[in-house]
Amino acid sequence: MPGLTQMAARKILVLFGSQTGTAEDTAERIGREAKRRHFQCRVEALDSYSVANLIHETLVVFVCATTGQGDPPDNMKNFWRFLFRKSLPATSLCQMDYAVLGLGDSSYPKFNFIAKKLHKRLLQLGGNPIMPVALGDDQHDLGPDAVIDPWLLDLWRKILALYPLPSGLNIIGPDIVLPPKFTFQFLEEDSGPVQQEEVTREAPSELHPFSARMVSNQRVTAESHFQDVRLIEFDITGSGMEYAAGDVVMIQPRNAPEDVQLFCNLLRLDPDKHFVIRPTESNTPLPALLPQPCSVHHLVSHYLDISCIPRRSFFELLSYFSPDELEREKLQEFSSAQGQEELYTYCNRPRRTTLEVLYDFPHTTGVIPCDYLFDLIPRIRPRAFSIASSLLAFRNRIQILLAVVQYKTRLSKPRHGLCSSWLASLDPQNGAVRVPLWVKQGSMKFPADPDSPAIMIGPGTGVAPFRAAIQERVAQDKKGNCLFFGCRQRSKDFYCQAEWEELVKKGLLTLFTAFSRDQEQKVYVQHCIRENKKLVWDLVSRGNAYIYLAGNAKQMPEAVAEALKFVFQSEGGLSASEAEEYFATLDRTRRYQAETWS
Repeated sequence: MPGLTQMAARKILVLFGSQTGTAEDTAERIGREAKRRHFQCRVEALDSYSVANLIHETLVVFVCATTGQGDPPDNMKNFWRFLFRKSLPATSLCQMDYAVLGLGDSSYPKFNFIAKKLHKRLLQLGGNPIMPVALGDDQHDLGPDAVIDPWLLDLWRKILALYPLPSGLNIIGPDIVLPPKFTFQFLEEDSGPVQQEEVTREAPSELHPFSARMVSNQRVTAESHFQDVRLIEFDITGSGMEYAAGDVVMIQPRNAPEDVQLFCNLLRLDPDKHFVIRPTESNTPLPALLPQPCSVHHLVSHYLDISCIPRRSFFELLSYFSPDELEREKLQEFSSAQGQEELYTYCNRPRRTTLEVLYDFPHTTGVIPCDYLFDLIPRIRPRAFSIASSLLAFRNRIQILLAVVQYKTRLSKPRHGLCSSWLASLDPQNGAVRVPLWVKQGSMKFPADPDSPAIMIGPGTGVAPFRAAIQERVAQDKKGNCLFFGCRQRSKDFYCQAEWEELVKKGLLTLFTAFSRDQEQKVYVQHCIRENKKLVWDLVSRGNAYIYLAGNAKQMPEAVAEALKFVFQSEGGLSASEAEEYFATLDRTRRYQAETWS
């Protein structure tokens, strides 16, 4: 057959490290574009890929996000450790052409740190870069696509120069829809019950979550307060799970019953129908978290993220199915490079969900082929919560401090956070409630030395990991527990007030509070740090204290860092540049640790 040897050589591997799904979505897009150019293509998460095989790959595109304080996403951590082994020879990857596409947020100090470092490391190992590293930015008006679109055009130009199309083949045009990843086979009525999850002895994980009983779900803000915050407790007896202060619990949420019903109605699906799925290509693994056979109801309630804000690829795929000219034109506009501002105005700015978009395009939605559901809608991702309790204080329990996400946009219906709304709706007093969860090591590590004080700065729900740390340290008889807590009003959102005051009374905690709305002049935790500069400097300089910060990533972390540098100058006698260097040293030696979220 002509071009067969060329076809054998035309393989491309797309590897992604993704935390929120954006990098995965982009990797899938590159995979689709590769198929249109007749490449044999695999798209895999970095940690699912057998990294030792990298030495045999000839063409690889890496798509990776940067999380938190310049950390790799969870699904590339093992790959990351392997890649930075000192024993790897400098010629390991000399046969590999590669390109790195980074996705980050320039409001964070370590913007696209992982992509930059990966590009450099691949170069050190002998890889041949086809392109300069691309740095997509969430902060751009058009999001990361502002960088991705032109970069991909260049990438394909260069790849096709190195690996030309086999003779007689053309690029598959954008007017042709590619085959789906899976095909549905609906079963007869007497197909039997849905396969139950296997009971496993493995430690609870994303693939094998522990079904924990919810013990209590208590509101800890005043009823008159605008923000609903809950202290929720789970019983983990028999799970074998252990955790320490600073660790996080991952929770797998579900869609609201009314949303599941509306989705099924819009797509004309029978929720009671059962099906099995088959991959279109033999090397495509089945979705790990889905039982086989599965009911439509289970698929929609437990798996498809119908409440997420749809990405551009969603509109592109949807446009192929539209029988209605007006709807099709609008969908095509939203998926074009020129239509991104309009898409942002329609979807991202008002936080319009996938379900709401489907409702807005009824002619198209009513004819979506089931086979494309997995290509169209991503899976529901687990949510991470700082654990707010210690096993030393609450044996076989996990507690979390949860702010129920609800806010208004220009849409008439308030926006709701999927996981927080689902958890808030569960009431263990109305019968047994079980929640799938597992524990993951957090980025914060508290000092093992019993004489090292801990200065903890936790405004709002940022106090959660410090409640765990204080409970743990008190149980271990560790002194030097110092907490800076901030909220709006003492009477409305002073979480765990009685608990803190009891510890202060016993001499086990030094507490500083900032109630921003209790006086005319707003007071925040950074003001408290400045006011207590002598104590802070003594703890850091003489006591060898560790400093921890958790909370919202907007202006607060920068304001706290500035307050600490002010302390180093005014009490330590350091110059501005020396204070900067001192702070950088604390950060480098992990005596300053921050965990912030947007």
